[in-house]
Amino acid sequence: MADRTEVLRSQLSRQVWHWTLAAARLAELDALASREAWRQLEQYLGVTVRKKLADSSERLAKRGTLLRAALQAASNRAELEAVNALLLEYRRNYLHTEKTLDFYADAIRTRTDAVLGALLRACDMLAYRSMSMVLDQLDLRTPVVLTYMQGDVGASILKAGLRLWDGSDSPTAVIKATRHNLHPGTALFHESGHQVAHLTGWTEDLAEAFRTKLCDDRQLAGNWAGWASEIVADVHAFVHTGFAAVASLHDVLAGDDRMVFRFVPGDPHPLAYLRVLLGVEMCRHAYGAGPWDDLAGAWIEFHPLEHAGEDAAALIRESIPVIPRVAELSLRHPVRGFRGRSICDLVNPDRVNPARLVEMERQLGAALYTSTQWIWTESIRLLALAGLRMATMPDRAAQIVAQQQAWMMTLGGAAQAA
Repeated sequence: MADRTEVLRSQLSRQVWHWTLAAARLAELDALASREAWRQLEQYLGVTVRKKLADSSERLAKRGTLLRAALQAASNRAELEAVNALLLEYRRNYLHTEKTLDFYADAIRTRTDAVLGALLRACDMLAYRSMSMVLDQLDLRTPVVLTYMQGDVGASILKAGLRLWDGSDSPTAVIKATRHNLHPGTALFHESGHQVAHLTGWTEDLAEAFRTKLCDDRQLAGNWAGWASEIVADVHAFVHTGFAAVASLHDVLAGDDRMVFRFVPGDPHPLAYLRVLLGVEMCRHAYGAGPWDDLAGAWIEFHPLEHAGEDAAALIRESIPVIPRVAELSLRHPVRGFRGRSICDLVNPDRVNPARLVEMERQLGAALYTSTQWIWTESIRLLALAGLRMATMPDRAAQIVAQQQAWMMTLGGAAQAA
């Protein structure tokens, strides 16, 4: 009969080599995504992502070296059982590292197509600039952005600095853009707003303002405070793109009554019915009367309050009178993380006042859409203008989308060259 120690060693050896060789394959970064997909990244972004993935693979390889050494040194059953425990831990490390690499690889692979690659580079630049407009004034570093495309209703973000599956921190903000909402793309600024809030404590500060300054009804104030994380992201999108952000959000939320009136205690997303009305109120606060009033009227008409459940209807009725105050606090409340300034002090929403956007287009004419200089310097306002046009001239939507895609391709090409 074979020596039991050698039998155990043989079984462990096979498994150790299985997992360590699999780990070695993870280090082949060009096998994770094609060379063309890697090429479609901006140079600084490609360097950042490759270094992160290489570091993850290297850490796993070093653990594999230690695991093989422990197996080679084991001379009795107790020591082999200790190796087995190390093997189980290594398997977990491998799977976590693999999940991290696959997450980034899946994002990069969406750039295989040259056209989509250019559009996503433009998205990277737009999101980055929106954050830097706030963070530069606070002497905070703006993280690089990797945008990827996926079919879904809502966008999302993996914030830079958050812990990844392999235990390392994400070096980039990774934003999921949705195919249906690439144009106008205001969701980019909602997601980048989450990153700004993460770095500045904006959410916690606004939540405290809602709890202490919104109204005397502590339960109602608490409900709004619980929605602060999504409200600050909506505000970030609003100050950068104005009515475009509100109209785009409306179109994402405008499902059936079940979706519009859905209320789940503890959900960080405001009840959709109130969220749209808050966006309209921000427009009124910043710009006065405008096309957002028609949007609000249609929203209320399409979704009669009688169709809401009892709890949702009660919350809506209690909230309607305080929405102007919610908008005021959201836009004007001095935030500690902003060094005592409000978001509007840092990013003036009047920059994307519809009248100013129209005047910009009138003054610059065709050059606004063809000049690399103007596209580079006014890209966020160009997106705000596209969203405004789509919201108020829906019969021209195809032309507006084509025009936006053209200047975004120019921006994406300039970003890659830079």
